[in-house]
Amino acid sequence: MYVGLDLGTSGLRALLVDGGGQMLGEAETAFGTMHPRPGWSEQAPKSWIEACRIVMSGLERDHPGAVESVRGIGISGHMHGATLLDEDGVALRPCILWNDTRSSEEAARLDAIPRMREITGNIVFPGFTAPKLEWVRLHEPEIFRRTARVLLPKDFLRLWLTGEYFSDMSDSAGTSWLDVGSRAWSDEALKLTHMRRDQMPELREGVDRGGNLRRSLCREWGIAGPVCIAGGAGDNAAAACGVGCLAEGTGFVSLGTSGVVLAARDSFSPSPETAVHTFCHAVPGRWYQMGVMLAATDCLNWLSRVSGRSPAQLAESLPDRIDGPSSLAFLPYLSGERTPHNDATIRGVFAGIDVSMDTESLTRAVMEGVAFALRDCIEALRSTGARLETTLAVGGGSRSRFWLETISTILGVTLSLPKGQDLGAALGAARLAICADTGADPGDVMVTPEIRETIHPRAELVEAYEAGYRRFRSLYGSAQPGPAA
Repeated sequence: MYVGLDLGTSGLRALLVDGGGQMLGEAETAFGTMHPRPGWSEQAPKSWIEACRIVMSGLERDHPGAVESVRGIGISGHMHGATLLDEDGVALRPCILWNDTRSSEEAARLDAIPRMREITGNIVFPGFTAPKLEWVRLHEPEIFRRTARVLLPKDFLRLWLTGEYFSDMSDSAGTSWLDVGSRAWSDEALKLTHMRRDQMPELREGVDRGGNLRRSLCREWGIAGPVCIAGGAGDNAAAACGVGCLAEGTGFVSLGTSGVVLAARDSFSPSPETAVHTFCHAVPGRWYQMGVMLAATDCLNWLSRVSGRSPAQLAESLPDRIDGPSSLAFLPYLSGERTPHNDATIRGVFAGIDVSMDTESLTRAVMEGVAFALRDCIEALRSTGARLETTLAVGGGSRSRFWLETISTILGVTLSLPKGQDLGAALGAARLAICADTGADPGDVMVTPEIRETIHPRAELVEAYEAGYRRFRSLYGSAQPGPAA
């Protein structure tokens, strides 16, 4: 038996599978995010440990016989987070998350160093890890001085599980410290950002062993042991493993807290000028590229908070079939944007609000705005030479048929919906654990799941949505923040 842990921005999910990858059980729990200042986003690392105890105890309670036979655990996690530890492995401050934009000035300075893009194959985005450490160096010098190690969120959880400092290639590719083509830490990039190699964890491929579960935890959860912990993956690479996106031409659209259009690549083909991310895949010898928007379902979550209606209620207020673009436009830049703008200061806008409009009108505009921003992402991705011949839809937002039909029509792609699609990253993590324990070929384990439905573009509405997309693009200037009060 194997367990996949998916450490998300809002909670932790655990998936229990057998050696063939068939799901036997799942457990999940939520935790909070702190926003002490505008643009700041932090979490307490101890909340990840508490969450892991809850979900593993839940699996052990509901499936004691199966959990006793667990041989491997894989971990997926939200990327780029800066978890700063002292010499004893104790967190020095809350983790600065991927959607935190405080280090935009530091990121711009680092990105202006030509060698940074050459080494990493990427823009130095404000959400990446290296500029966060530069911010800490300048604004919290005592904490920076005491920082003995920097771990990504899932790797802090691994440290608690194993007592060892490891990371994987796919997650580390989003730090701005990795030579993504060579799949190794870059001493030059570290030096340019005032960091050292000894502050970095050891690197493993996602399918390799990255430590063993501590015996005390085996006893706590009723596991016979021993249990290997796989190298694991960043969340999007894990999701790609979960839905079988390994080879050139395969990819997915993800509607999670953030929005992603991902394409698997057989070779390292960076194109940083497009603001497309080029990262190592979780399997050896492969990479992937993706366009990323910072707020996808998070836009619906925001509308939920201000309207007093749950995200599900908002989504259910819309029909299953689309009938053309709304006259109300929404620019979904609630936390800034990555692809294609690389702009930490831009903010969201509604344009064309009418006195007759209601919450349903706002919901429709939010979903269309996210779809138009995903169109920006796929256009940038296509400009790199990436191909999307098979495109799956994953993430919580894919439960809305209205949203999927909108995205399919605006992007001009057919979307395939796999069974259990919202388990992608957790399933991918479990598949990595299978490979780490058995040595199985990833291509044999990470197969595409059964497809339950396909969503096709509405050909008769393509022209109307093209006009809507042109309008969306023309409104970008209005999303610039005004002068401070």
